[in-house]
Amino acid sequence: MIAFNLESIYKELPSGVKLVAVSKFHPFEAILEAYSEGQRAFGESRPQEFASKAVQLPQDIEWHFIGHLQTNKLKLVLPYASIVESIDTEHLLEAVNAWGLKNDKVIPVLLEVHIGAEETKQGFTPSEVLELLKRTGEFPFIRFRGLMGMASHTDNEQAIREDFACIKSLFDECRRQHPELEGFDQLSIGMSDDWRIAVDYGCTEVRIGTAIFGNRQY
Repeated sequence: MIAFNLESIYKELPSGVKLVAVSKFHPFEAILEAYSEGQRAFGESRPQEFASKAVQLPQDIEWHFIGHLQTNKLKLVLPYASIVESIDTEHLLEAVNAWGLKNDKVIPVLLEVHIGAEETKQGFTPSEVLELLKRTGEFPFIRFRGLMGMASHTDNEQAIREDFACIKSLFDECRRQHPELEGFDQLSIGMSDDWRIAVDYGCTEVRIGTAIFGNRQY
């Protein structure tokens, strides 16, 4: 099933858009099946699970941390993460930068954008993102790579499109205001139910779990 699902997505996904297979809550065997089909980028959201998989699974896997990250769990994530997509507060950003200083490692990150009406979502408002990017010099061990966001959880396609359009507009404005940010070129939007819509709004990455692996295993 996993191989079939991956092949179907690969056929539809435009070139230049990365597929991150969201493997959280799925066992090693499922990841290895996707790996055997050539999938290399995987997303996890729980630090302990992330660290366990990163240590025990093939070392050429590109691990993306996509969940809420507490500052006391950095040591479980930052040694292994290719990128942290879910920087949602300045406090977390400061803590990641401090860890990078201590361990002499520059951490690639995406800033998580909060849009829409759902108050439960984490992240920066568009204005907060623009203000923060004026101060990137304060974070020498952070490499700002772009933005991550989620559309509102709704069946209303127009509302989803409006959310993605808002994030894309912010992404374009960030790049316009800060051409000095080399490598600020990643827009991670779109999940299992709405990734095809995200493609219409210039995403460079989609995060797909259920449509690859099925429902959570544990």
